[in-house]
Amino acid sequence: MKVLKLAVLFLASALLCACEGNGPADIPDWKDFVEDKPGKDDVPEVSKDKVPSDMVLIYGGSAHRNPVKWTGNYLKEYVIYTDRSGVKHWLFDGFLCLEFMYVNVPTGNKTFITGYSYNGVKLPSATKYEWQSLIDYYFEIDGGLNAIEKAVELASEEMGSSPKTKRKVVIGIPEPISNEYYSNTSSSTVYWGKLNGKELDFSLTSDRLNACKWYIDEIASRFKAQKYKYIDLVGFYWVAEKATNTRDLMNKVGEYLNANEFTFNWIPYFNADGFSEWKKYGFNVAYLQPNYFFSDSVPEGRLDEACDYAKRYNMGMEIEFDGNALEANGKGYKLENYMKAFKKYGIWESSPIAYYQGSWALKWLRGSVNSEYNQKLYHDFCEFVITRPYRTKDDEQN
Repeated sequence: MKVLKLAVLFLASALLCACEGNGPADIPDWKDFVEDKPGKDDVPEVSKDKVPSDMVLIYGGSAHRNPVKWTGNYLKEYVIYTDRSGVKHWLFDGFLCLEFMYVNVPTGNKTFITGYSYNGVKLPSATKYEWQSLIDYYFEIDGGLNAIEKAVELASEEMGSSPKTKRKVVIGIPEPISNEYYSNTSSSTVYWGKLNGKELDFSLTSDRLNACKWYIDEIASRFKAQKYKYIDLVGFYWVAEKATNTRDLMNKVGEYLNANEFTFNWIPYFNADGFSEWKKYGFNVAYLQPNYFFSDSVPEGRLDEACDYAKRYNMGMEIEFDGNALEANGKGYKLENYMKAFKKYGIWESSPIAYYQGSWALKWLRGSVNSEYNQKLYHDFCEFVITRPYRTKDDEQN
């Protein structure tokens, strides 16, 4: 079996990436990355069958989501794609399941990550109750991961056969936030709940780690018991997008995951704190957020910078868009620019890609049958995904 190691390094200084006129350079296939000499910062190699080529982010768990519950029919459009000629193709081979907050519930609004607010109010940190509720959401009988399983089953019926490989699932790990109120470092650190009769104190790295281990074990055990036919739990994702508040913890979580044959995944934002120290944190796979789509003040050159990081340091990348890509909202050109840049710099050809699409923007594009622009953008995007040499060269998606 081929093994691979995804090295993800970002440059901390914008001065280092301000080179003008940079064009695409020779980019090694990330599967052929030359290993560093062994050292304290090395992370274990990862087999290719544990890394999706095209992983879509899907949010769920909080009552503010619409729809709150996933279903097989709803998710099927993320599993297969019908092209302009009516031919069906497998679409995304990976699903990143994650949630950042737990709101609109009788027990009160909470956050799974430092810094989140809801309706202008800074949220208190999630407790064991919310962590458990998120686990339960993923294993609802007719929702959660069962909905992804059902979606692949329905897609297989339409395709006439199952995909050659199971669809890969990666699940977000809530950040064990040190204080009950992240904005008040004097607030309690003993708020999360008990494990094995012991009240955890999140001022202790060991207790925060134990909470993560409990969460991982619960999900792994319940996933195994389901005996899924079409999906495989390959790894977990660290929802904190910078290292600031978990610098002492991430590598320990990574070691635990690797010991249990799971990958440790990360998608830090552009120039996030700690991005250049990925090895210390034990991540096996990481993707760079260009953060170009959302703000009009970010120039198209951001994509050149981000792609330059990727080709230099052999990292995966994230394509970003949301409902503003629809014709009526005027930002579809930005999604087009991502696709152009990723082709120009070889990301499309030789790197794994994660896809942020807001809530369900891809479905909205597909459903906008009265907009010629939206239909073209939808088909162009899906064809960008299904024709990638990175995924087709090993004939895994056909």
